[in-house]
Amino acid sequence: METLTKTEEKVMQILWDIKKGFVKDVIERMPPPEPPYNTISSLIRLLEKKGFVGHTAYGKTHEYYPLISKAAYRRFTFRQYVANYFEGSPDKVVSFMVKEENLSPEEIRRMLDLLEKDNEHS
Repeated sequence: METLTKTEEKVMQILWDIKKGFVKDVIERMPPPEPPYNTISSLIRLLEKKGFVGHTAYGKTHEYYPLISKAAYRRFTFRQYVANYFEGSPDKVVSFMVKEENLSPEEIRRMLDLLEKDNEHS
């Protein structure tokens, strides 16, 4: 899997939300100004070549759908982020969050509860 550009990610966010759709459906959900049809069509075809999107053909018209789930892409990008900015250390991520986000003791307790629940289900 590879990292998406910001524009590719915006298109994927829309496809993840709508589950499947035509180019016009993606364009309708984009913020103004509306991008040209050919630009989004080319971008979706590029996402298809990268393995992120599949399609069903109805003659010359194509309905597109995600092949990669949002959760799978989130895991991939988070792992890359941790590797690139925190030397691959989850401890450094948590330490950063505690310091930079000024987490309250209650927020830290909620995070610990979530971790404990996840470990119970593993």
